[in-house]
Amino acid sequence: MTPSDTELYRAHAAELIRYATVLVGPDEAPDVVTDAVIGAFTSARWRHVEQHRAYLFRTVLNAATARHRSQSRRERRERVVAARSVPMAESSPETRLDVHEALSRLSPQQRAVIYLAYWEDRTPADIADVLDIGEGSARKQLARARARLREVIDHV
Repeated sequence: MTPSDTELYRAHAAELIRYATVLVGPDEAPDVVTDAVIGAFTSARWRHVEQHRAYLFRTVLNAATARHRSQSRRERRERVVAARSVPMAESSPETRLDVHEALSRLSPQQRAVIYLAYWEDRTPADIADVLDIGEGSARKQLARARARLREVIDHV
């Protein structure tokens, strides 16, 4: 017997919100999960999905990526407007490591693999399974994320 959408949501909501928290932060995570789950449940493809959990994780990642792109475009527009209207003040480099800031410099895909590898203690094969990507892609994203984090840490 196939579980209902309500049962699937109840079974996976908490872990999806934890996952989204790493991708977009704690303030936006519930909204991203809600948007992703509603999108998944109303999709014509949903009836044919066999791996509901993996599909939901992938949908949350896609929603986080879309939100990240939207925010990046907005921030870029705001910087352009601010640069035109107010002269930039000299700023000193930050001397402490802010983990959230460091993670925010990664792509949503890279944040996803870092979260699954370090917070969920998953192997690249498990990560690939959860994100519905190839194991090679999971390893590649994990390596890129680690390299980017090293760059961020070296500049602190």
